[in-house]
Amino acid sequence: MYTRRAPDVRQNAGMLELAILGFLYDAPLHGYELRKRITALTGHVKPIAESTLYPAIKRLEKAGLLERATEPGSVAAPRHVLTLTEDGRRDLRRRLAEPVQRDITDENRWFTLLAFLRHLDDAAAQAAVLRRRLAFLEEPASFFHEGDRPLRAEELDDPFRRGILTIARATSRAELTWLRDTLTSLDG
Repeated sequence: MYTRRAPDVRQNAGMLELAILGFLYDAPLHGYELRKRITALTGHVKPIAESTLYPAIKRLEKAGLLERATEPGSVAAPRHVLTLTEDGRRDLRRRLAEPVQRDITDENRWFTLLAFLRHLDDAAAQAAVLRRRLAFLEEPASFFHEGDRPLRAEELDDPFRRGILTIARATSRAELTWLRDTLTSLDG
């Protein structure tokens, strides 16, 4: 029998919070604009509902990581503009410098982390995060196995599974090249 697992709300909340902090690091935003930016970053994978975004904003506000100010609306009701506090800036940099392993191994979480890694001012700290991703990608992996042995695309008769492995391999090669080039430039 198939049992549906509940999503790891805490893990997903962490990535949403990272995106909120990351976008507010750039500039103060009102909730609607923040939601649009997060949706543009992650929406194809996990659309952000107001019922998810606003509780996350309230948690971050309660923790002292962001502040809310009310500004008069030009045509409509007043808007709440969100600004990152200095504690929020420090917290973002800590999250970027010390990502959990799932942030390194899960492609969607990795892209969210990568979108804001520039806010980590220290090139050595940026390089350390990239090295963790590089080490992960350099490990042999496959979606399909024969016993304990990972199968290569060429070994599969199923054209669709072969497609999955072919696409994954091409994507990994491109990312490995980018990681190595970027690490070379960060290392000076």
